[in-house]
Amino acid sequence: MTELPTGLTLSMPEWFAGLAADLPDEVPVLDDRMAIVNDLARRNFEYGTGGPFAAGVFERDSGRIVSLGVNRVVPLGKSCAHAEFMAISLAQEALGSWDLGAEDLPAHQLVVNWRPCVMCFGSTLWSGVVDIVLAGAGPELEALTGFDEGPIHPDWELQLQSRGIALTLGVGNEEALAVFRAFGESGALVYNGRGGGRR
Repeated sequence: MTELPTGLTLSMPEWFAGLAADLPDEVPVLDDRMAIVNDLARRNFEYGTGGPFAAGVFERDSGRIVSLGVNRVVPLGKSCAHAEFMAISLAQEALGSWDLGAEDLPAHQLVVNWRPCVMCFGSTLWSGVVDIVLAGAGPELEALTGFDEGPIHPDWELQLQSRGIALTLGVGNEEALAVFRAFGESGALVYNGRGGGRR
């Protein structure tokens, strides 16, 4: 029998370490948290290290940065390597807990530069975060970029609420849309399932 794979590696791009070293430990203002996320999204596609998506896990009350993630699907060859998945997984690694809402941990917040796709929405529900902040949630992302975000549940906001996850919409909206618009105009690869992507 052929030897089957037994592990995998997900990593942030090389440029990230230098940028992260210059960030403050705590970012108390919500707009500033989203500004970091939008900046990461822009850098990620401009540097050719993934799609125009970024996310961060913060301690909700103090603003301490726990982890940051960018989309790494194409460079790593992993369809699960979306920004939210990266940020959540790195936070879980840093804290040594699969549950970011564990009683012995502070409340955690996920900040994302748009509403999560169908896969990342599920990851968010089960991550333990108690708060999610989005730059936007409408059809603009798909219209500007060509990405397929999947069949998100029509009652997605109520699904968050029913699980005790607070939602804030519209933070850094114009900046997020500017990143998506620039990506769409760049001719960069848009990877979608069952199409092999397009240019």
